[in-house]
Amino acid sequence: MSTPDFNLLLTLDVLLTEGSVARAAKRLGLSPSAMSRALARLRETTGDPLLVRAGRGLVPTPRALALRERVSQLVLEAETVLRPAEQPDLQQLVRTFTLRTSEGFVENFGAALIARIAEEAPGVRLRFVHKPDKDSTSLRNGTVDLETGVVGHAAGPELRTQGLFRDRFIGVVRAGHALGKDEITPERYAAGSHISVSRRGLDKGPIDEALAPLGLVRQIVTIVAGFSTALALARASDLIASVPERHTANLRAGMHSFALPLSLAEFTVAMLWHPRLDADPVHRWLRGCLREVCA
Repeated sequence: MSTPDFNLLLTLDVLLTEGSVARAAKRLGLSPSAMSRALARLRETTGDPLLVRAGRGLVPTPRALALRERVSQLVLEAETVLRPAEQPDLQQLVRTFTLRTSEGFVENFGAALIARIAEEAPGVRLRFVHKPDKDSTSLRNGTVDLETGVVGHAAGPELRTQGLFRDRFIGVVRAGHALGKDEITPERYAAGSHISVSRRGLDKGPIDEALAPLGLVRQIVTIVAGFSTALALARASDLIASVPERHTANLRAGMHSFALPLSLAEFTVAMLWHPRLDADPVHRWLRGCLREVCA
């Protein structure tokens, strides 16, 4: 069976509505001869005359009468499918979004994002799930709607990415710590007792690589999986935590923060999503909310 020409549905709908080749042609912007050829194709496709002459006009056959309502509904549904998505009524929207982020991101931006969402869409719920690795399978299979991460870290080439903010690493110590006084040199910084943050349990990272050319090595006293844990330990001890500045702004209240005396590149924190959600108006609205909160 050959593939049917679905454009004929629109032609049939107009012909059955107008009951005239000339009027149907005018409505579709076609010549009468082109419309007559289209009617011939419809007759061949359906195996029915559809419209037959009666005096000076045309009348529908029983098959045409039986098809009229179905064809009209099909054309209406097709137009609805192909029409750009309408803007949703956010006040009536009920939907749950799953966001995959680090704990620090939730602790620093989560409350503001929840409040921002509630302003416009009180029926929208956010589900934050932990991000133990950089695997993006959950975005591809649809179990996660939106993810945050550092630009440049492994991500599928098909994923959409948009930067949220630039960040840099800084040092943080408790109030009254010795590093809170005088100039902090690379030597003073390296000489302290440090907390290493690594989800994989590594004791070396970019900071250690920046210290190496200076002939300096940090003394790593403990290794933790998250920045919030590192700050909690630093707040209650003489240990030094090195954390992203913007990523931890709300968590460092009452502590002393300082610029690292090292040459470290800034990095971009971005949101990632799958292309299937790119044109979804509600998902687009959610992305806009996240941009506003992080701005």
